[in-house]
Amino acid sequence: MKRNLQLFLAATTALGLATAGSAMAEPHTDLTLGMSIEPSGLDPTAAAPVAIGQVVWQNLFEGLVTIDEDGEVQPELATSWEISEDGLTYTFDLRDGVSFQNGQPFNAETAKFTIDRIIAPDSINGQKSLYAAIENTEAPDSDTLVLHLSKPSADLLYWLGFPSAVMVEPESAPENATKPVGTGPFEFASWKKGNEVTLTENDDYWGEAPKLDKVTFRFIADPQAQAAALTSGGVDAIPEFTAPELVAQFESNNDFDVVIGTTGMEVVAGMNNTKAPFDNVKVRQALMMAIDRQAIIDATNAGYGTPIGSHFSPSDAGFEDLSGVLPYDPAKAKDLLAEAGYPDGFSFTMKVPNRAYAERAAEIMQAYFAQIGVMMTIESSEFPAKWIQDVFKDTNYDMTIIGHAEPLDIGIYARDPYYFNYSSPDFDATMAEIANATTEEERLAAYKKAQEILADDVPALFLYAWPKIGVWKAGLEGLWTNEPVPSNDVTDVYWSE
Repeated sequence: MKRNLQLFLAATTALGLATAGSAMAEPHTDLTLGMSIEPSGLDPTAAAPVAIGQVVWQNLFEGLVTIDEDGEVQPELATSWEISEDGLTYTFDLRDGVSFQNGQPFNAETAKFTIDRIIAPDSINGQKSLYAAIENTEAPDSDTLVLHLSKPSADLLYWLGFPSAVMVEPESAPENATKPVGTGPFEFASWKKGNEVTLTENDDYWGEAPKLDKVTFRFIADPQAQAAALTSGGVDAIPEFTAPELVAQFESNNDFDVVIGTTGMEVVAGMNNTKAPFDNVKVRQALMMAIDRQAIIDATNAGYGTPIGSHFSPSDAGFEDLSGVLPYDPAKAKDLLAEAGYPDGFSFTMKVPNRAYAERAAEIMQAYFAQIGVMMTIESSEFPAKWIQDVFKDTNYDMTIIGHAEPLDIGIYARDPYYFNYSSPDFDATMAEIANATTEEERLAAYKKAQEILADDVPALFLYAWPKIGVWKAGLEGLWTNEPVPSNDVTDVYWSE
């Protein structure tokens, strides 16, 4: 009896240890990810703000194609495609067996609905102009989508991988801003306004299941609070850490990984080009030569970032370093002002969004401008709501500063209307060359020409390309190092320990 009891106790002890060991070995499948800006809605096809895509792109919504971490176009809901020799017809073969998270099927009709909605006259898609070449669509069968273009558009396939072109389901489309429905590996669970959005695994996902069961996107605007949330465990990762001056404390802490990459975001000080004195190119050139871009990067971003001389990032193919076209030279800047008719300088107001990087840069620029007799008043503008209304929509401003995060977006200077109010027939013609390019060499050559035009005309003060500063807990794997598209793609993220 005693021996049986001893065997029983040994067995139950071993079982208990095994159970405890199993519990200890149970994988960590939750992730809390910190972001600076809370999105205004969750439908990237109905609004422009980048924060929307940073929550839902690839995680909840998917497109015909996607863009990988290397900036390459890859198949997604379309398995393949053909482009006609004249560049006017795109034919997509669609993936079978895909359903939206409300159970409705994805097919050519829903793909047609999505594209038609983007290009419709009453479309509110923030990137509608990118798809303007699409004249009409057809769905000859359930697995085939055909796009007919009015003119060639060499970058169209790339743009179809953007958040603005994700596939939506017709019945749920009107509610996607608050209750999004997509085809992705995660589905919408909740949104606590002012705090967080939670996504959970989509059990019926058509592709490989994600390694995470739940992802919470927590919104923390203050950089100091971001650092505190990381150290306290309130968040596991901040892929775009906005306190570069605090990076060193995490680099020296073995509990964290610090990963520095690149982004396609250009920080520029846009000017209202139809408003005096900014309608004078010599004034714009003078202001460009009045500031030391590297000093701004050092003082505002702890040295992280790359000076630029045009609206192009080093992460973009065809990048040309034009920061030396109008280098820091305050004496030359004063001469240019005199030639433009402003020997004693002038005064103006900069509307600055209440983002840390913009506020810091504005203060330094204010000091630089004062050295050439230009007095700048800083007016804080709440971002995104008030800034978007005053600057982006009403163009009620002299100068502003903002990071343009959409990838390969140099074409914004050809948009009419757009908040710069910039007009250049040469630049417009060059953008047409890009669209009509039939080879990659022609396309990149035209992009270089476009960069050079902007470097001379200076419709905005080109400051620097934004770095991607990632800080996350050691053992977290799969987050992107570089960011060709603004995103927080967590579809391949997992905990290794």
